[in-house]
Amino acid sequence: MAQHEKLDRSLPAFRVHHLTKTYGEGPAAVHALRGADLEIPDGELVVLLGASGSGKSTLLNILGGLDRASGGTAHFFDKDLTAMSDAGLTAYRRHHVGFVFQFYNLMPSLTARENVELVTEIASDPLDASEALGLVGLAKRQDHFPAELSGGEQQRVAIARAIAKRPTVLFCDEPTGALDSTTGRQVLRVLQDVNNDLGTTIAIVTHAAATAEMAHRVISMADGAIREIRQNETRLTAEEIEW
Repeated sequence: MAQHEKLDRSLPAFRVHHLTKTYGEGPAAVHALRGADLEIPDGELVVLLGASGSGKSTLLNILGGLDRASGGTAHFFDKDLTAMSDAGLTAYRRHHVGFVFQFYNLMPSLTARENVELVTEIASDPLDASEALGLVGLAKRQDHFPAELSGGEQQRVAIARAIAKRPTVLFCDEPTGALDSTTGRQVLRVLQDVNNDLGTTIAIVTHAAATAEMAHRVISMADGAIREIRQNETRLTAEEIEW
């Protein structure tokens, strides 16, 4: 699946139907997803809420092409992720998906700019690394090493690295989990800006319920099932969130 391959943008970014994921067999089997159904419209910022073990990260990993479902279907626009070959999923991740995790996974021996360039060197139509760092407010810190940056700054480098390849969708798994409230709001502000300015579809997995107030759509999960999907009529900015 090439980056320049035309997507049918009249469709939702994701459509999930009866998605299941089971680890193991027999009495010891763990049912991480139990028949999930949802749609994520193109260009939305969505938040997946739920306690640890609710299935949020499993769903994210399947939509991100990092894991395979046990049953059901998951479509990315008109592409069936559940029917893709391993090579197809690799191409999907390379061309369309950006990931941001709780831990920044930066190379300590490389500067902020060099960390971002790791992605721009393999992407087909990347942002310039300096431009990506400018978008996350780090234009003046690009020659610093990770050890010289705060936790929030390191997470913003990770976001710059993820958006530098111009992904169609950005998956964030507990992106503020290791940060204090002030720094966490700064990181959420960056994600909100990426959604607003670049039109990137963003899915944020978190157990911090307050984060939901900035989303277009909130997906609440428990015990491997989707309990509720609601839309926010009024969205808060990241700065307005009560941590």
